[in-house]
Amino acid sequence: MVDHLPVGRPPGGFAPREPPERPLPHHATLALLVGRITTIKLAYWLALTVFELVLTLDPRPQDERFGSSIALAVLATFLSLIWAKRSARAIDSRVGAIARSIPTIATTFAAATVVASPASLPLLLVERQRSIEGCAGSVTCHPEALWLWVATLAIGFVVIPAVFAASLRSER
Repeated sequence: MVDHLPVGRPPGGFAPREPPERPLPHHATLALLVGRITTIKLAYWLALTVFELVLTLDPRPQDERFGSSIALAVLATFLSLIWAKRSARAIDSRVGAIARSIPTIATTFAAATVVASPASLPLLLVERQRSIEGCAGSVTCHPEALWLWVATLAIGFVVIPAVFAASLRSER
């Protein structure tokens, strides 16, 4: 039977070198991955939502306050991207480093989308309210507030996980 043949160098030649098998991801590694990316996204949307709620206390008209919303969104995005990059490369004392592979990249996007997606909904409610602020019978008179939410949603769903995934340590 072929199953009982010895494995080794064939006589008179070299066996082709096979790459070592990669270990399967461990539960602790996946939990670390999901926890890190989810925390970053939750903090990102929480910061934006809290700022927008505080900004509604400002007596200035919506058009004058919108510049502050853009500035904070840019600042929050920048800080979240730095955090994502550093977090992806950080070594955990119990689990070690998270290595870049197709499964970890896919898990980054899938888990972050499923787990952290509801965190963007409070921001949507705040921006929807801002979009109808001062409208008299109109569906919306400040669509830029909704576009800001769409932009931050795209950043949270695509850009932050992409920076995290690209910053993971290579397996070699």
